[in-house]
Amino acid sequence: MAAEFPDDFKCPISLELMSDPVILSSGHTFDRSSIQRWLDAGHRTCPITKLPLPDHPYLIPNHALRRLISNYAHISKLHLHDPSHHHHPPPETLISTLTSRSSTPDSKLDSLSRLAKLTKFDPSLRRQLAESGALSAVLNCLATAADSPPFQEKALSLLLNLSLDDDNKVGLVAEGAIGRVVGVLRAGSSPDCRAIGCTVLTSLAVVEVNKATIGAYPDAIRSLVNLLDCGRGREVKEAATALYAVCSFPDNRRRAVECGAVPILARLVGGAGAGLERAVEVLSSLVKCREGRVEMGRVFGFVGVLVKVINFGGEKGIQCALFTLNALCSCSEEVCDEAQRQGVMEICVGLMEDENEKIRRNASSLVQTLSGSH
Repeated sequence: MAAEFPDDFKCPISLELMSDPVILSSGHTFDRSSIQRWLDAGHRTCPITKLPLPDHPYLIPNHALRRLISNYAHISKLHLHDPSHHHHPPPETLISTLTSRSSTPDSKLDSLSRLAKLTKFDPSLRRQLAESGALSAVLNCLATAADSPPFQEKALSLLLNLSLDDDNKVGLVAEGAIGRVVGVLRAGSSPDCRAIGCTVLTSLAVVEVNKATIGAYPDAIRSLVNLLDCGRGREVKEAATALYAVCSFPDNRRRAVECGAVPILARLVGGAGAGLERAVEVLSSLVKCREGRVEMGRVFGFVGVLVKVINFGGEKGIQCALFTLNALCSCSEEVCDEAQRQGVMEICVGLMEDENEKIRRNASSLVQTLSGSH
């Protein structure tokens, strides 16, 4: 089954599907267990580039890729139980119908639907679609389907599958995919379409150069921020995931802050609705830029919001809240004082015994920062 997944989902060391992808300082992604065995064996070079690594290499979780793998695996499992996928017309016929100007809307919808199912499992078909010039046809379907949720959803699903391959990620951007997807984010025909549009941006952003292109595109980041503000359920989660992926590129953090992301994210984190954990992940990225830290200092009760996550959040939320608060305390005596008043030092001392190593490490760093401020 693993052979049916895109190569980008497989660890370069084990060649198996990654369950916990992490990024090495060389920029390459590996499954955590595989790269940890490599490091535990005493190696201090990247297995791919052979360039030297620090004595204590830091493994950065690749959350965007992990979620893509998880979503893909879930959809693939459902597909295995769908007997209809054995009865597709030949791919060449489907591609011809999709690219022909004389095809009826119904026939194009049928081709989109069938190709969306087939391309989940067939990398060679994804390459065939790209080489046949069908990328532009899919994007054109997306543009003409604004008033038809089923049509738009199938076009987006096929676009998402095509974006799974690195070569296609660059090709899709060159064909104008970002503008089409941003159009869906702004005026998609359904919440599901807008959510899939966010996932497409997350997929495209796996390639580093695309992050800069997405961020520079008018309204791309603003549209994601607007979905955080006005979306519901899955829209909010996928918008936060896409924003997190895009904001690993430093210039995009400033852009997100300028679009008003910080107070919206603070509201999401302070509530109990969808996207809480992912919203605090985005804050942990935005705090790395000066504009983000300044804006967080202006949000009333921001320290209290982070303390709430530290007390009651899940593991990932606690890690990100500790990191964000530590970054703020490192730059502001006033934030340190507020954190002290809210009992953060005592909370962190308790977390230094937590089973999660990252929580222990982040709690320890925050204790050091708070201790050094007095």
